[in-house]
Amino acid sequence: MPIELAPSDLARIARCSTGTAIEDRCAAFVAALWPTLSVAGASWAGFYLDRPGSPDAERLVLGAREPKPACSPIGLHGACGRCLLSRSILVVRDVASLGAGYVACDPRDRSELVLPCLRADGSAWGVFDLDSFDVGCFSTADGQVVWMALVAAGLTTAGIAWHGSALGIVPTEVV
Repeated sequence: MPIELAPSDLARIARCSTGTAIEDRCAAFVAALWPTLSVAGASWAGFYLDRPGSPDAERLVLGAREPKPACSPIGLHGACGRCLLSRSILVVRDVASLGAGYVACDPRDRSELVLPCLRADGSAWGVFDLDSFDVGCFSTADGQVVWMALVAAGLTTAGIAWHGSALGIVPTEVV
């Protein structure tokens, strides 16, 4: 089922941008969107925060999430690390295609959508990760909807160019 945001979702998302601490804004964002995401087929949603200077195997630390904890810390070799380093939306139709590099926090997960969280200078401070028990649950359109929600919440920035993209267009990789 595609991810669709109702006006009430957008109102909750807009309120997420008012907190000052990034962790508080992330928690408000996950709480605001979880009801919509779970209906759309997500089994888990959460943030991983980058900790530069940590060993690559421990760079991403779990932040706000629903409905349960997940692996933490995780390295840069999985889907979240790939998204962080490329600063591109990553749609994984079938996690089996990622092979040995896939970080399986829940063995029932079959697809994933990961979005970079970017500062104004284009550098990534973390990722927003969605998992599903269904193969092919997420699409590029879902990625764009969630991207715009992150922008509305002040958790990523729009209007920057990277990878030679036009302003505001987010590169998306589908695997």
